[in-house]
Amino acid sequence: QVQLVESGGGLVQAGGSLRLSCAASGSIFSVNAMGWYRQAPGKQRELVALITSGGSTNYADSVKGRFTISRDNAKNTVYLQMNSLKPEDTAVYYCNAAGFASGVRYLEVWGQGTLITVSS
Repeated sequence: QVQLVESGGGLVQAGGSLRLSCAASGSIFSVNAMGWYRQAPGKQRELVALITSGGSTNYADSVKGRFTISRDNAKNTVYLQMNSLKPEDTAVYYCNAAGFASGVRYLEVWGQGTLITVSS
């Protein structure tokens, strides 16, 4: 199985930056997409950013231009660079790894979650 370990959460002032890391181990060959989700208090979990094995990326409109998802294949690690942070970015952020075949998800693994708090 794939295992994901997140790091990089914490408290930051509005306008500041943080970088989240998600280290994958196990059967990572089966993973062809990884992403970051977040869940704020009283809100549903939402997709923040996604990157595929082919390098395609997708971002929520609310973070476009501020967040960048990237990966280091040699380290089996996915990153989320978060710049110009806003209080509304405050949430628990979860790393996700998924395997797809013919548009159907057959593998899904979640990180443990890390809290990002952006103060005003």
